[in-house]
Amino acid sequence: MSRTVVLGGGFAGVLAAAVLARHADEVVVVEGDRYPSGPRPRRGLPQSHHSHVLVAGGARALEALLPGTVGALLAHGAQLRGLPGDALILTADGWFRRMRTDAHLISCTRGLLDEVVRRRALASGAVVVWEDTRALGLLGDAARVGGVAVSRRGAPPETVRADLVVDATGRRSASPRWLAEIGVRDVEETTVATGLAYATRLYRAPAGLATAIPAIMLHPGPGPGRPARGATLFPVEDGRWIVTLTGTRGGEPPTDEQGFAAFARALRDPLVADLMAEATPLGLIRPYRDTVNRRRFFERARLPAGFTVIGDAAVAVNPVHSHGMSVAARCALRLDEELTRHGGIGPALFPGLQSALAAEAEQSWRMAVEADGEQAAAGTGERAQGTGAGAAERAGAGTGRDGAPRREPNAFEREIRARLAQAKLSNPRIAAKLFAAQTLLSDDPGTDRPEIARVLSGRPEPLLTSEEAIGQYPGLAAWLRSRLAAAAP
Repeated sequence: MSRTVVLGGGFAGVLAAAVLARHADEVVVVEGDRYPSGPRPRRGLPQSHHSHVLVAGGARALEALLPGTVGALLAHGAQLRGLPGDALILTADGWFRRMRTDAHLISCTRGLLDEVVRRRALASGAVVVWEDTRALGLLGDAARVGGVAVSRRGAPPETVRADLVVDATGRRSASPRWLAEIGVRDVEETTVATGLAYATRLYRAPAGLATAIPAIMLHPGPGPGRPARGATLFPVEDGRWIVTLTGTRGGEPPTDEQGFAAFARALRDPLVADLMAEATPLGLIRPYRDTVNRRRFFERARLPAGFTVIGDAAVAVNPVHSHGMSVAARCALRLDEELTRHGGIGPALFPGLQSALAAEAEQSWRMAVEADGEQAAAGTGERAQGTGAGAAERAGAGTGRDGAPRREPNAFEREIRARLAQAKLSNPRIAAKLFAAQTLLSDDPGTDRPEIARVLSGRPEPLLTSEEAIGQYPGLAAWLRSRLAAAAP
């Protein structure tokens, strides 16, 4: 009789548990907190009050894992927005034009996302969750992990035998220490600093405007040597908006009422500030500072059989990029594929498993460290920490434990990246179009190639003014006109 133990009962953990239930006789999830009763923030989750989205690739992976989940999220009020067709985006080079593609995002509160996914992942009863239980360490040695030591609240420590232990405990994972305690040392770790901080607040949207607006993203403007500031506004369930203000070191968003509003008003465009002024604040302004990109290269270590790491515990990128949920879903899907390919939990599974999971996070990691490395260099001058300057360039190099080379960009991807770089240097007017193509490519390289090719082959279009950009969204434009008319003398 086979047993698996998943450490961590968050998004990545319950998806991994749902997968393992198809391949093991018993699955135990060890969760340090208690789940809330309903779609509310979870006590031990630092990100629970902040915005979360699933991009199209993550939504597809989630649907493949738990059919009907995307529909359930939408039925509970989650909002679907096309990219960039239903997103009003101000980049450093100018406003995007609307363009219909298959790329999209799904936005909702983290409480709703976790509640819907958790209920569906655990609905079969095949997974047992031990709440209020803390993992203490691994059982075994450098060759084989055979279980975990845990402590349930109010009870003495106990040991749990397992054929496979999966660490899904997130950014605060203790796996490097646990491994060192059983003789596995030198798990390589890279961090790429961002200097970024952000603050988030929920709002009750004005009547008639709650879901009628696009997702709004105001990216920092050009200009090295000064803090970069931006904002996002996403419609979420129950007629609410979630607003996040971002800033690099020296330009962090404040958390007091007046300062938060003034920060939004001082951005390159006042749209988010105008919408905030018409909405009703709900709850506190929540700050967040742990935005360092952190990667632990477990796939390069000699991991013992019977142990693997998934989600943010292995690769955690700056949350502002909105990759985490989607990467976790794709890693869970890859776990299922590997278990199926190797005939379940056994000796054939372990040698290449961590490398397979790392490959699913590779593109997210590269995108994040490239973007944040550039931003840090342009803003505060910080480039990378942990392995010294140049970590971003070296982070994706090398081979996995199984000796397989890491995936390099194909010719089509290289062409897009080259054109994007060229556009930024020589013709900023087409940068927005190429950025849209890169957005589609980053989500799923094969999905929208005809549309990407059309974008790349088109003639450069003039940049939009703010009025023209907002005018692409009739509901938002009508609201803004009525507001201006009401303010007129």
